[in-house]
Amino acid sequence: MTDTPVTLITGGGSGIGAAVARRLLDAGQRVAVTGRGEARLRAFAEELGDPENLLTIRGSAAEHTQVAAAVEATLKEFGRLDTVVANAGFATHDSVAEGDPAGWTEMVLTNVLGPALLIRASIDALKETRGRIVLVGSVAGFVNTPGNLYGATKWAVTGLAENTRREVTQWGVGVTLIAPGRVETPFWDGTGGLPPGELLTAEQIADSVVWAMTRPAGVDVNTVVVRPVGQPN
Repeated sequence: MTDTPVTLITGGGSGIGAAVARRLLDAGQRVAVTGRGEARLRAFAEELGDPENLLTIRGSAAEHTQVAAAVEATLKEFGRLDTVVANAGFATHDSVAEGDPAGWTEMVLTNVLGPALLIRASIDALKETRGRIVLVGSVAGFVNTPGNLYGATKWAVTGLAENTRREVTQWGVGVTLIAPGRVETPFWDGTGGLPPGELLTAEQIADSVVWAMTRPAGVDVNTVVVRPVGQPN
């Protein structure tokens, strides 16, 4: 078991994070997932039958001490760390001109600071395994839309991915940005329903994440943009 790969996923109790965790567990890997809600993490573990190679960790992706504690707990439980997936994030679904600033601080901290904290907390362990950092961004991080502060946070993630790659590649650590288009996940819960048109599934995005993680040694897949056919922007 000491040679079995280990992945830590933030926001792993639902949506894309949970789909990635399922894929990896099915492949025999060991997985740690974090989330702010204990009940959601417990339900996720129970749904899978409480597998011994799954570790759930309650904590905020935007708090340095909690992110560092999650990395430490993963290393203590499994003895190594091969991949981190910065998946935690959300949108306030409003605009800079007409929105409510009350929710912006948490969104910016989770979406932008969170991935940076995960990179900082895990880099020493990833150097040892010559592992991989996966950042879950968005098509919104490549396409401008009116007043979209969430999109601005994902533009930041797009930049963070390349800036990180330029630093960590010297240590044999890979960096992949996965930028989904419209996906059928709880992301849309605050908007009153799913958007019109074709949607990807969380499982389809998970396929892209796992594909990037399982490239041959020495291959660094850096940016993967995944849209449903029919999404124009």
